[in-house]
Amino acid sequence: MNENTNQEAKGFYKLSWIQRIGFGSGDLAQNLIFQVTCMYLLFFYTDIYGLDKVDVSVMFLVGNVANVLWDPIVGALIDKSNPRLGKYRSYLVYVGIPLSGFAILCFYDGFAPSLLYAYVTYIAMTLLYTFINVPYGALNSSLTRDTDEITILTSVRMFMANCGGLAVGSGLPLLITFFADGEQGGLPKDSKAWFITMSIYGVVGLLLLFFCFSQCKERVVMDAKDSEDVKVSDLWKEFGRNKPLRVIAFFFITAFAMMSIGNAAGAYFVNSNLRGTPEQLSVFMGLGSIPAFIFMPLVPAIKKAVGKKNMFYIFLSVAIVGMVILYIVAKMENPNMMLIYIAQFIKSTGVIVATGYMWALVPEVISYGEYVSGRRIAGIVNALTGIFFKAGMTIGSVVAPAILAYVAYDENSIEQTPFAQEGILWLVCVIPAFLLILAIWIISKYELSDSVIDKINKEIESRNM
Repeated sequence: MNENTNQEAKGFYKLSWIQRIGFGSGDLAQNLIFQVTCMYLLFFYTDIYGLDKVDVSVMFLVGNVANVLWDPIVGALIDKSNPRLGKYRSYLVYVGIPLSGFAILCFYDGFAPSLLYAYVTYIAMTLLYTFINVPYGALNSSLTRDTDEITILTSVRMFMANCGGLAVGSGLPLLITFFADGEQGGLPKDSKAWFITMSIYGVVGLLLLFFCFSQCKERVVMDAKDSEDVKVSDLWKEFGRNKPLRVIAFFFITAFAMMSIGNAAGAYFVNSNLRGTPEQLSVFMGLGSIPAFIFMPLVPAIKKAVGKKNMFYIFLSVAIVGMVILYIVAKMENPNMMLIYIAQFIKSTGVIVATGYMWALVPEVISYGEYVSGRRIAGIVNALTGIFFKAGMTIGSVVAPAILAYVAYDENSIEQTPFAQEGILWLVCVIPAFLLILAIWIISKYELSDSVIDKINKEIESRNM
């Protein structure tokens, strides 16, 4: 048996490109479905469905708190269960259909302005998303232990996730304008056009989840006998003994709060501060994803050249610089759209690389937990990261509408007061920049270098021989 075969036998598997793309298509699918709600659901609820901003803020808070309670239950259930179609990948099929359905129903205004209908569809959609996102996150660590392969998988995954982000951020305003019934000025508020557009995204996302299922083969999973004893309480035990997990958990809070706040405010910023057209909103939101096509394929080489932590420091700092430039340009009397686009590109470059690569750390902390405890509870670990990224999104989902209410944003007018425009600008630039400074400090505490994690993985495999 040659050396390469020996390595594969020990769990250090190499994947084909169709398998890598298949795995990445799962994140593309989730972004097509879920990013629409992150970027545009607040705008839909306030400006089209007719809900009060404070009611939306409370609803988002309730939904995210429900998810914090839901995540550990899902994580324990996934680690405990061994479905016939695969420990993790089966949920892409089982849950994908209702997830797509409820995401579409979130953008149906037939019961407007019923707050009850909004609550039911929104919370159902978020709970179902958890039942996709947790096992999908665990799927990464079940494909291989190879650190370089996981870096490639993460790069492919985030490249494709940003394809979804581009399709949503840039494509959705254009599709809505295409289907809208002759509306002019700003992002169209034709509810039928919104529903048709979301239906397209939901169906395409579902097909991609099926493709992801077909290409993923789980090889590094906990033995079925060991999984019988997994309990919800294991989540907090793992959190207590796994310091690297605690570090990335708090990094996830700050990163997702930053993204949630900035994404939710994007449509308001272009519509109100810049008085932009749907086409300009399309370009601005699209620039939130375009840097991924340039930089995510380079992540393995960048990481090798500067190291894991330095890569975080560099790109988080780049994002802060972009936010500073965006704030300065937006404060000008007649903001130049080209300078706005350049600033958005710089900001997005830093955000995409740093927040994209953070997912490669999850398999590392799973292996560290296995090294310490002897059990590979990938579902539990991904549930924990889910709790903390939901906590970050909760911060964002509460902060954005609360600040809009505080600055007296008027959803019935494109023309806003200077105070309202300043509040929107804080959501787009200032608050996210402060959160990124905090993220730099948090990631400085992460101690698992590539050499350390490779040593841990080899030790684990030697125990299993």
